[in-house]
Amino acid sequence: MISAKFDRAELESMLVGLRPKLHRYAARMAGSTVDGEDIVQEAVVKALAAHDGGAAIERPEQWLYRIAHNAAQDHLRRRQREHSRMTEADMTGIEDLSANAEARLAAATSLRTFMQLSLAQRSAVILTDVLGLSLTETCEVTGATLAATKAALHRGRTELKALAALPDDVVAPKLDPEEERRLRRYIDLFNARDFDGVRALIAEDIQLEVVNRTRLSGKKQASTYFGNYDRVSDWALSIGFVEGRPAILIRNPQADNAVRGFMLLDWRNGLVVGIRDFRYAPYCLENADIRAVLV
Repeated sequence: MISAKFDRAELESMLVGLRPKLHRYAARMAGSTVDGEDIVQEAVVKALAAHDGGAAIERPEQWLYRIAHNAAQDHLRRRQREHSRMTEADMTGIEDLSANAEARLAAATSLRTFMQLSLAQRSAVILTDVLGLSLTETCEVTGATLAATKAALHRGRTELKALAALPDDVVAPKLDPEEERRLRRYIDLFNARDFDGVRALIAEDIQLEVVNRTRLSGKKQASTYFGNYDRVSDWALSIGFVEGRPAILIRNPQADNAVRGFMLLDWRNGLVVGIRDFRYAPYCLENADIRAVLV
């Protein structure tokens, strides 16, 4: 256990090691692997700011989970205000029914399914059955009482079992013809390593994020990103969807063309103004709804 007076370098190292677990929690809370990464980034910023501000930290791991929990709640409140949806069920005391079967079910449950649980149920199930925290640790993270946590955990588990028995009738998303044309043009140039052609498709004020690595601003900085891709051969791009959003899938031709990451592009007036590249965030693939588009 790291002491309460650990320095910033130790905290940064701990954040690197815990990032996949923090994302696992945040993504299930938000029902989105992309939103989950946004929550983790917000939590990292808040944790570093709190440390620099002299916060006393007795149990660093639980402290970081607490910050991620609060960041997830803030994210959901913002989304609630935007969409006027999200409800919370009331909670009553009940006996703990922890078992390996519940843990396996929770780990295999899709992100979208978790969104059908109440906020309290989601927190309890994810922290206990997915991340393996004890009931006491879960209470410490959420700030709920032991009785309320037991109730939420029991109800969440029961609801997940019922949802797992339902058929998956999700309608496959469809690409807008113009969106497909733009994405295919970008992918074809990228796969042909015509990076001059790719650069011609991006705006001067482009904002580019290589998730879990770096952020670049402007066309000049972004050029280094394309140069890095040009130096390696463990990738091939194809068109697809990530959580219903048009995306570029990054495949590994050296490993049966398995998806190893994805890119999300934002457009303005026919030019790319934003790129989020998840190549170096493999934890974001866990339980993500990724669908290929046939050529």
